[in-house]
Amino acid sequence: MIMGRRRAMSLAGVALGLGCLVGMTGCDYWPPALQAQVEQLRSETQTLATEKAQLQVQINDLSNARRDLQSQLDEMSRVSREKTVMITSLQHQVDTLRAKGAKAAVAAKAPVKPASKTTAKQPVKKKPAPKR
Repeated sequence: MIMGRRRAMSLAGVALGLGCLVGMTGCDYWPPALQAQVEQLRSETQTLATEKAQLQVQINDLSNARRDLQSQLDEMSRVSREKTVMITSLQHQVDTLRAKGAKAAVAAKAPVKPASKTTAKQPVKKKPAPKR
């Protein structure tokens, strides 16, 4: 039984050695179907690389457009805030002027009371000078 194990181990070693030898030398024969498949895969790889480059260019263009739009949005937001402050200020001024106008209208409608009673004097007529 020990001899059987040694023989099995040595056969396994020989098989391993032959496998390594074949693996190192490689195979010079490629079946045509395998060659066609390899060429097809290379072609697809090149096509995909080209598409990837085109998509990368599109991504860069879209990123630039996004940055531009974001800066425009920021500018418009800033202007909108400024206009909102301006409108609020003007609305406050209009409200103040309306209140003043209402007070003035009420004051104009109220009858004016004399401060004290005075009697009006008749103007004095002068006699005409004698003629000479």
